[in-house]
Amino acid sequence: MDRLPRRLLHLEGLAVLVCSLALYFDAEFGWLPLLALILAPDLSMLGYLGGQRLGALTYDVVHAYVGPVALGTVGVLGGSEVALQLALIWLAHIGLDRLLGYGLKYPTGFKDTHLQRV
Repeated sequence: MDRLPRRLLHLEGLAVLVCSLALYFDAEFGWLPLLALILAPDLSMLGYLGGQRLGALTYDVVHAYVGPVALGTVGVLGGSEVALQLALIWLAHIGLDRLLGYGLKYPTGFKDTHLQRV
């Protein structure tokens, strides 16, 4: 089995993590908000209390790149440092998840992801 696609997806996660943190610290945002909020997107797992389908939906909505990229764009174009800071923390979280092999979820089970079975 060719493992290159999976390795590339992990490397993609590493790139997103490193780049978002580089931009975060280049903007001179503080450590405290980063440490306080880096795991906040995982609160979306509470959707699993409503079942597999709802859990996968809430997790995937929060762990897709669309939200933080849109928020970051609003932050840059609108001159909102808070929006940019939150977007970079959010991107760092997603990048770390992808690096570790946690992908978007299928409604068949939490461990069924677009990257692999965790």
